[in-house]
Amino acid sequence: MFAGFEALSGLVLAVSGGPDSLALMHLAARWRDAGGSFPLHVATVDHGLRPDAGAEAAQVGRWASALGLPHETLVWRGDKPASGLQERAREARYALLFAHARAIGAKAVVTAHHADDQWETILIRLARGSGLAGLAGMAREQVFPQGRLLRPLLDAPKQALIDLCRARGQDFFTDPANANPAFDRARWRAAAPALHALGLTPERLGKLAERSRKADQALDHAAEELFRRTKMPESDVYDLQQAEDAPLAALERFLALAIEQAAGGPPSRLERLELFALKLQAALRKGSAFRATLGGCAAKVDERKILTLLREAPRRRGTAAAETPSRPGAFVELPTE
Repeated sequence: MFAGFEALSGLVLAVSGGPDSLALMHLAARWRDAGGSFPLHVATVDHGLRPDAGAEAAQVGRWASALGLPHETLVWRGDKPASGLQERAREARYALLFAHARAIGAKAVVTAHHADDQWETILIRLARGSGLAGLAGMAREQVFPQGRLLRPLLDAPKQALIDLCRARGQDFFTDPANANPAFDRARWRAAAPALHALGLTPERLGKLAERSRKADQALDHAAEELFRRTKMPESDVYDLQQAEDAPLAALERFLALAIEQAAGGPPSRLERLELFALKLQAALRKGSAFRATLGGCAAKVDERKILTLLREAPRRRGTAAAETPSRPGAFVELPTE
């Protein structure tokens, strides 16, 4: 189950009490019993959003104990937001899980994301106009600033996980939010039978994710090579004389790398980066000067095709609008001097 992760020294299994995560817990226990090489811990996050959440977390603890696995309930405390609740709850869940992993010396958090989750993720991103990185879906292994995340069940259909629970006599809970049409995923889930009939199956979108991931890796390689070839000794300065004929997608990815190095983070919106790259490429081909702001950076290209990126100073309260022509992260083309 955890082939390829032998260097780890402990895992936290995120188990909510639904059939997916309980199947994960049973599979992990079976792996341990077959000679698994590192300790397993179970954690359940109580978001405090439903009256039954605490009792359900306690029951997960009893189920974990029956399998010989230590369990901890992690509680999301404090006020809950009136809007964007699912996103905030997700952020809180991962923050609690990663903090718990660090506290007990575990090297990664494991979730029960499966093939149907991947299907929903790709379609949601497709509907939002995502690029290749988004269409690659969720990765089997991912490193975040807070810690490492593993998703070993991404190829498993949800029904197979439900069947595993039933075969083992394992009861499970059903979260009513999973069928609440107020949430995007619930609406996609409701549309699944019709979309599957049209050919948009988890297997086919899984193949799309695989191919998108390969193309995304190729773009990364091209962008890193462009970055290496154009970087000048000065900080955040690039000689783009040979970049005007670079594929636009590679130029976009190069700019994301350069802006991240200059500003400490990549541009937040893909369409802004695309517009920036398009304008920059046109300026390079004309041999004309170009100035713009994006992602917290002021960019300047001169007639020699030298790109200079400068981090924008943080705005002060009370600064006049005329002095701050760009919103944070917005693309704004500026007049050349």
